[in-house]
Amino acid sequence: MKSVRSLYVIVTSVAAGSLFAAGFAGLYYSGAGEGLCSAGYAFAASACCFAAAAGVVWLGWHWLRLVRGITSITQQLGEKQSSCIKPSNNKIINELSEEINKHFDGNSSYIEELEKQVKDLQLKIQLLRRQKGNTDAIIYGIRDAVIVIDEFDKLLMANEAAGRLFNFDYKSSQHKLVSELVSSEKAKAGENEFVDFLCQSRQNKVRHTRREIVFSNEGKSRIFDCIVSCIYDEEEQVCGIVAVLHDVTREKEISQMKDDFVNHVSHELKTPLASISAYSEMLVDGEANDEQTRKEFYAVIQSQAKRLNRLIEDILNISRIESGLIKVEKKPVSLTILIEEQLQMIRSYAEEKHVEIIGQKPIVFDQVYADKDMISQVIVNLLSNAVKYTPCGGSIKIETEVDEIAGLARVSITDTGVGIPKDEIEHIFDKFYRVDANKNQAEGTGLGLNLVKQIVEKVHNGRVFVTSEPGIGSIFGFEMPLATAEAIKV
Repeated sequence: MKSVRSLYVIVTSVAAGSLFAAGFAGLYYSGAGEGLCSAGYAFAASACCFAAAAGVVWLGWHWLRLVRGITSITQQLGEKQSSCIKPSNNKIINELSEEINKHFDGNSSYIEELEKQVKDLQLKIQLLRRQKGNTDAIIYGIRDAVIVIDEFDKLLMANEAAGRLFNFDYKSSQHKLVSELVSSEKAKAGENEFVDFLCQSRQNKVRHTRREIVFSNEGKSRIFDCIVSCIYDEEEQVCGIVAVLHDVTREKEISQMKDDFVNHVSHELKTPLASISAYSEMLVDGEANDEQTRKEFYAVIQSQAKRLNRLIEDILNISRIESGLIKVEKKPVSLTILIEEQLQMIRSYAEEKHVEIIGQKPIVFDQVYADKDMISQVIVNLLSNAVKYTPCGGSIKIETEVDEIAGLARVSITDTGVGIPKDEIEHIFDKFYRVDANKNQAEGTGLGLNLVKQIVEKVHNGRVFVTSEPGIGSIFGFEMPLATAEAIKV
């Protein structure tokens, strides 16, 4: 009996100690900054542990008292039976022993049931801890900024993205007022608006609401789609707020670029179509009474039709290049020969404006691995732009250089034109972009230089460059890998 009692004391002590340890561990890990939901899980688990431990201790204490009493009675009965108890009393003693054994058996079953419940509680605690860990991992792994506050506007949880956005340590800022962490007298634009939005959502008790907020920092603006959700307890009272901020700056820029593209295309298509329509109506109405006037009308219609065709072709070519659907036929071609072919077409246009074109000296080897038609279009666009924006009496010089060490061929076109302001040079290759100061100098769609950039950089792995000074002139050019360098790569 002593060994059984000692064994039971040991088992009871171990079980109670384990449950108390689990409860204290739950309280330790449930505290600062673990999140609203996960903290609730931990507190519930700790309470279960403490309750189970108290039950085990209480049961063990009463069971040991009972065992001591029964042991004492049994010993006394045994002594009396051996000395002074009559044989007729053996029946009573046997009945009492049977009752005692039944009581022991019932307590043993109850103890087994308690041990089973303790194991179930331990399993539930492990499950709650695992769920809490998964919840924390999900929130900390979200790329969007996430902030969780309680009903007193104190921070419960924030992830790394929120810490970067609002510039605070997300790991050590729990239980601080969100207004102290996010907004201040020197707060960046948008931060005070965000704090006000959180407070309004809590006061209005709206389950879900959203707003676009613009945050400005060092002259740069970022747009965030802010979604705020209120958390309710069992009594339908707001016990916390979760805010998720998704950066939609890039989406807004793309949407604006699409709108600008449609507007530019519509405007550029409308101008030649309006001219064609007007002159056609005049011809139909018989306003051209003589052959000379009709020829002039025909010439205007033809030039505007060509302009419209060029615009459509440029748009289609840019679209094909960007989508990767354009057919490219690369082979070794000489830049010197391509430049001479295009100069023959441009010279007549330059002579009309009295602009001198200075050619280049032949180079022994300047072959590049390229699509002949595309590179010809690049050269034509650059030369025609140079003539367009160079006043009468000016000059244009075209040069080709070969850097055998770097494996590059470089073409540069220098003009004495109107030049480009420094703050507009970075936009000169954008779609439909035209320098405001030079719009009256010549007509254009603003697609030629963008097409040059697409052909050189995206199709031929080259580079375009430009330097300019207003009133003095500009240097436009491009460089491409030599055919030998491309052959080595292959």
